[in-house]
Amino acid sequence: MRYTVNEQGYYGDFGGAYIPEMLYPNVEELRQQYLQIIGDAGFKNEFDQLLKDYVGRPSPLYLAKRLSEKYGANIFLKREDLNHTGSHKINNAIGQILLAQRLGKKRIIAETGAGQHGVATATVCALMGMQCVVYMGEIDMERQAPNVARMKMLGATVVPATSGSKTLKDATNEAMRDWIGNPVDTHYIIGSVVGPYPYPEMVAQFQSIISLETKKQLLEQTGKELPEYVLACVGGGSNAMGMFYHFLEDEQVKLIAVEAAGKGVDSGHSAATSVLGREGILHGSRTILMQTDDGQVVEPYSISAGLDYPGIGPQHAHLHKIQRAQYVNITDDESLQAGLLLSQLEGIIPAIESAHAFAYLEKMKFEKDDNVVVCLSGRGDKDLSTYIKHFGF
Repeated sequence: MRYTVNEQGYYGDFGGAYIPEMLYPNVEELRQQYLQIIGDAGFKNEFDQLLKDYVGRPSPLYLAKRLSEKYGANIFLKREDLNHTGSHKINNAIGQILLAQRLGKKRIIAETGAGQHGVATATVCALMGMQCVVYMGEIDMERQAPNVARMKMLGATVVPATSGSKTLKDATNEAMRDWIGNPVDTHYIIGSVVGPYPYPEMVAQFQSIISLETKKQLLEQTGKELPEYVLACVGGGSNAMGMFYHFLEDEQVKLIAVEAAGKGVDSGHSAATSVLGREGILHGSRTILMQTDDGQVVEPYSISAGLDYPGIGPQHAHLHKIQRAQYVNITDDESLQAGLLLSQLEGIIPAIESAHAFAYLEKMKFEKDDNVVVCLSGRGDKDLSTYIKHFGF
């Protein structure tokens, strides 16, 4: 239980709900009702059914033979890239749209960086016939143009965030402003394990299907449900939280969270929050974030639009502080090389976010029978232009 949330919405020193007074009714409504709603048998049935028939779950746990040969261990890939819409983001979007319906909301807002959460949100809004507005940094809109087109095709309005660094942090700020202005009919689908309580816990629970399936699949394939290592990339941290969730109490499983070092941790162009960050408040929760001495948020940088977030979710901050999980980092170049390697060894082109996790395999030493699970959180179609630019294809 030392890894889970308490009744006040804290994981150890981190979490809570630090919100403007005008948002209090929205967040309070969620806090009071979400456990009851998601615990309801009707909700669970509809959620499970959609995950199965619409998303295509369970996602496969694939033993990557050539990768395993290279690293001298059994490397398993949890294939979230095979989900409908191409990443793990759809798991949470479906959970939250069902929640929004039961709260009587008619309009959905979201923020997105790489565009995968925006696409997932636009998708579930189309599925349920709800109005959808997605906030996205102007820079991210340029580098993730295919996802912007997808959202528009799905009927969403995409609003550019033109302030600050024009990336994920700024999109989140704009979405929060919208929510303050439209408290009654609007539900904000936050895409990661960030924000005021109950969001970090709610998103983690919707994503925990990843580790729940992994345990069953490992048992079927190896006779053991516990691997030696579990790896996942971390921006805000939703795929990692989903991947770690059902292993938290299994102390013998080593959890490795891979952040974006960008051009290098000391380059001034990085998003390696756990190395560069300090405790503070970001987007409604107490967590670890990159900030100046006077508390201004430092602009993060990563070649991956999904990892350039200046903080990590409060549960990650807690796991980092108590050293239950190891937080490491990988540069742009290392991640791109790992993406190319996975493509050419296994015929799978990963999202650059996910490639960060694979890159860390290079830095690890394994015993020959070690079972290692890497969360392949998304597919690389959206990043082809970045790969092309880097490798000159």
